[in-house]
Amino acid sequence: MTTSGRTTPNENAPRTAHGVSWAEFHRAEPRFADAVEQRFAMYTHHVLATLRRDGSPRLTGLEADFREGEMWLGMMPNSRKALDLRRDNRCAMYANPGGADMDGGDVRVSGRAVEVSEPAELARWAAGMPEGDVPEQFHLFRVEVEEVVRVTIEDPDIVFRTWKPGRPPRTIRRGNDDAPPREDAPPREAGDG
Repeated sequence: MTTSGRTTPNENAPRTAHGVSWAEFHRAEPRFADAVEQRFAMYTHHVLATLRRDGSPRLTGLEADFREGEMWLGMMPNSRKALDLRRDNRCAMYANPGGADMDGGDVRVSGRAVEVSEPAELARWAAGMPEGDVPEQFHLFRVEVEEVVRVTIEDPDIVFRTWKPGRPPRTIRRGNDDAPPREDAPPREAGDG
């Protein structure tokens, strides 16, 4: 299952109180969302963090699919990660870091994975996948985004850009010394004076 194409809104997808769709994040911060999608698109395999029954973390490889205004996670039937998400849907997806040059930065999306079980929605998602990429049976989850983090190097600083629903993005800079981190002033709204 692959990362693909541009995001378009899926306005009818239900939400919980915890997070928002990828389309809602994209509307709030289009350049940030585009940068995150591009970072995920650089590689096929990424790292998904779920919680085991005893609360300890489980890290597994997985592909991410950004389509129809959603971040989708497809997985084999009864895989450990799918069973983890059915029990506790909190998760984080970390984009494959690739080489040591941090091209595009480090990217992480955290939230809740909501299982999709409606046959029509499963079929619609499967129809958008490349031929031969969809097994006969699979679990499908859409991520309700609660936090997005991108870490880049802007010499001489390491820069943390974060976004959470309903809040302005934050940019925190830290040098390679013992000085405290510095936060950039939030962007000004149009009409602020």
